Amino acid sequence: MRTLSRTTGRHARLRPATPAIHCEDRTLTYGQLHEGSNRVAQAIRAAGLVPGDRVAYLGKESEHYYEILFGCAKSGTVLVPVNWRLTAPEVSHILQDSGTRLLFLEEEFSAAVETAPETVVLLGEFERWRGRHPAEEPEDEATPDTPVAQLYTSGTTGLPKGVVLAHRSFFAIRDALADAGLDWIDWRDGDIALIGIPGFHIGGLWWATQNLDAGTTVVAMRAFDARRAVDLIRDLGVTTACVVPAMLRMMLTEPGVRTADFTTLRKTVYGGSPISEALLEESLAVLDCEFAQIYGLTETGNTAVCLPPAAHVPGGPLMQAAGRPYPGVRVKVIDGEGRELPPGAVGEVCLHTPARMLGYWGLPDRTAETLVDGWIHTGDAGHLDEDGHVVIRDRIKDAVLVAGENVYPAEIENALEGHPGVVEAVVVGAPDERWGEYVHAFVVPDPEHPPTPRELHTYLVPRLAGFKLPARYEFIDRVPRNPSGKILRRALRDRFWDDSARKVN
Repeated sequence: MRTLSRTTGRHARLRPATPAIHCEDRTLTYGQLHEGSNRVAQAIRAAGLVPGDRVAYLGKESEHYYEILFGCAKSGTVLVPVNWRLTAPEVSHILQDSGTRLLFLEEEFSAAVETAPETVVLLGEFERWRGRHPAEEPEDEATPDTPVAQLYTSGTTGLPKGVVLAHRSFFAIRDALADAGLDWIDWRDGDIALIGIPGFHIGGLWWATQNLDAGTTVVAMRAFDARRAVDLIRDLGVTTACVVPAMLRMMLTEPGVRTADFTTLRKTVYGGSPISEALLEESLAVLDCEFAQIYGLTETGNTAVCLPPAAHVPGGPLMQAAGRPYPGVRVKVIDGEGRELPPGAVGEVCLHTPARMLGYWGLPDRTAETLVDGWIHTGDAGHLDEDGHVVIRDRIKDAVLVAGENVYPAEIENALEGHPGVVEAVVVGAPDERWGEYVHAFVVPDPEHPPTPRELHTYLVPRLAGFKLPARYEFIDRVPRNPSGKILRRALRDRFWDDSARKVN
């Protein structure tokens, strides 16, 4: 019965004084994490919440976030981490859609909460709120299939969808690696693990839970800062890290960064977006440690495919592959009719993993489209090589990947078309050296009142998170369509990718 709710108690018995979480100048031991999360669970139940109720967290990274995570697991409630970069309308949608009853709120983001749930706990008052309740561990009825987290992803229809994950999502891959005796990604006694990816993202949440399950020390940054990350790796003796490619690039371009800053680092896990071969080779040379690439989705419970360290050979044939499935994970590539394709043929990549989501919250039809007979349809176009490695070539669902964040055009197009000077808008992704991709907006303006790019930017700022904002606007006379009226998005997108071997960056 592997569940998050049982994790802290085991380590409180085995290593109560070992640091569990280091954040800024504060450290929480495993004994303190266990006791604190017990108090959180007791407080949640005292507030009248019952198993299955949703508890949201809107704030930057802190040790309290993990006390709340395990407190939710122990109380049977479901944690809804909210991206603090979202605007008030986006936050409101998540709180209302999830039916959040209790919100943990960092005061800095109070303006983003337009309609508060029935109970709000300000993080400045968290310790006092938690301290009023007993430290006894509550009765635990969780099973591996009990929901424990609900993460929101951008949606093809313009509204984010809540991906519901069970406890098993945070153990299935780790256990499969251990059972097979593989060290593609491993956790060792004495490891100090840096979390570069925020906890509202499945990559950050997964990496934190893997390390806390292993009893290592997690180093959490309030928000990613490249200079700070390099300093933490050097000064704290960080041994493992999980980042997205854009973070690697930012660290490498920090003035004065050198290999000596990374002498304690033994393994870097990266994913969230494709990586260029040039950036990967530079990272291998400067960080001088093992690298493991992970590929998956929030819907797959994060990683389902891994390119292990042994495949990271500069100039080698696998440097642009996403990797191969873990033991117990299956991959297939299908055509538009659902027929499985042979190696080398490009189609939609589908993943069958024991860590897969339970479904989209309140959206059975959308769930049925993505989760079919246990297979997650990724929306990524790729192929398998003869040895079973996955190679991603393009996208089917039109997502734009900005520094590892999925951004769906429909959401931006809907917002743009609310401007009185916009007749129609189409958004595509274009390659960007720093962020992987940038958002490029094609706009058909009202001929009587054409807007300027600056006016459109000003209009969107309060409506969309910063990473979703178009970096460039291009005004066109009409949107290209096929005879049935469907937008020919590829006709607009492809010119940006003509010189690329693949249409993802």
